[in-house]
Formats: sequence, C-alpha cells, structure tokens
Amino acid sequence: MGGGERKVYTLAQVSEHNNRQDCWLVIEGRVFDVTKFLEDHPGGDEVLLSATGKDATDDFDDVGHSSSARAMMDEFHVGDIDSASIPTKTKYTPPKQPHYNQDKTPEFIIKVLQFLVPLLILGLAIGIRFYTKSASA
Repeated sequence: MGGGERKVYTLAQVSEHNNRQDCWLVIEGRVFDVTKFLEDHPGGDEVLLSATGKDATDDFDDVGHSSSARAMMDEFHVGDIDSASIPTKTKYTPPKQPHYNQDKTPEFIIKVLQFLVPLLILGLAIGIRFYTKSASA
C-alpha cells in the first residue's frame, strides 16, 4: 500500500468488523485488521474482540506492549480512522485515581497489622514464658 493510498474509515465502518472472522481495531488513530492475528495474540483473542467498536488506544497502552509487538502492528495496518467519527466521551479521564490511593493506604496498614500483631503476641508470650521460668528458678 503506497503512502498516498491509505484509506480513512469512520468508527461506524470499523465497528462492523467485530468477530473472529473479521476483526478490526482502532489504536492511536490507525485502523488494524487483526483477524489473522487473533489465534497468535499472546493475550488471547477475547481481549482483541472486546476492544472492537471503540478507540482501543488506552486498552493497548495499559497492557504495556513491547517494542517488537508495536513493530509487528505495521503488517496489520489497513488505514486511518476519521477522528471526527470517534465520540469524545470515550476519551478516558481517570478522576478516581486519588480515591484509589486513599483506599489502598488503610488496606496496606491493615495488612501490615495483620502480620505484625500476631508476631507481637508471639514475642510477648515467649517473653512472659522466659521471665516466669527464670523467676521461678
């Protein structure tokens, strides 16, 4: 495919390719026909099929694909997406991030306490036993 022949698809057109026989994805503004790659995808075909019909860039980036995986994508590139056809509301903005951190802090403290409290009780029991033995001797 030459540089000037690249097709531009709308999200609606790409969304029609959403099954095992015909699977297209939108990643970083580019359209990929990954049908032939479904069986070989290390994460399984379900992951790819669940990413059809939307901008899958965030899904792709969140997994942290290797540079060899990114290089491999070129052979599946069939065109570009008409960015006007992607609804802006699908853009992912994580306002919940601080809440997760606040939730994890008490959870972490609880885990530490679950580990330390039994150790302290064990240490106290050994200490009491040691001192009662030496006191009675």
